[in-house]
Amino acid sequence: MKLTLSVALLALAAPLAAQAQTVPAPITAALADAGRPAADKARDAARHPGELLAFAGIKPGDKVADFIMGGGYFTRILAKTVGDKGRVYAYQPAEFIQYRAAYADEQKAAVAGYANVTPLSDSLASVKFAEPLDAIVTVQNWHDLHLKMSPPGFAAAMAKRLYDDLKPGGVLLVVDHVATNDPGFTAPDKLHRIDPAAARAEIQSAGFKYDGSLPLLANPADPHTASVFDASIKGKTDQFVYRFRKPL
Repeated sequence: MKLTLSVALLALAAPLAAQAQTVPAPITAALADAGRPAADKARDAARHPGELLAFAGIKPGDKVADFIMGGGYFTRILAKTVGDKGRVYAYQPAEFIQYRAAYADEQKAAVAGYANVTPLSDSLASVKFAEPLDAIVTVQNWHDLHLKMSPPGFAAAMAKRLYDDLKPGGVLLVVDHVATNDPGFTAPDKLHRIDPAAARAEIQSAGFKYDGSLPLLANPADPHTASVFDASIKGKTDQFVYRFRKPL
């Protein structure tokens, strides 16, 4: 009876331990970087970047890709975290720049002043990194690989390419908006969400080992029925945080 109770208590404590993810000093210093826009810093309380990067194990000297970097929110933090001996590849897909030219300007602004950041803007089908990576971070983007612009099977093929880009033991951190029970990936186009179970299975099919989750961005009040851009839920979506690892 005591053993059963102990196991139950440990199970309950596990999410709390993940919730209280310790943020190492290099990441804390990166968050305080004077080069970060004030608007980015104002979003930190809701986005928990320190805990996310700590969960991914990002450290000084690492070679990391910010895959589909958007406005560069994570690019700047990664640059200061990995430091002078590290390297960040800030990837903005050509397809995104073609759709919205401002993405090119945002990429240029995000890498300015960071000598250890290499901007990339190749197409999703051809992007390559110059060296094996310690980690790849992609935040609120996996669903984009399932938009109508992509052919069937494209996201699974991309997962395999990212797998090949990592060093043995390397980490892929995936954060995205939750869709409910959508194994056929219809939600990405409609709602810009993705079914966590379907995304996980797809990524694991490339050879990745699922290595845990972090509940920091969960929101059980999100009904999962509205687009992430809808005013009723924008900035408050239920999000999953999954860590995958390339086996040694």
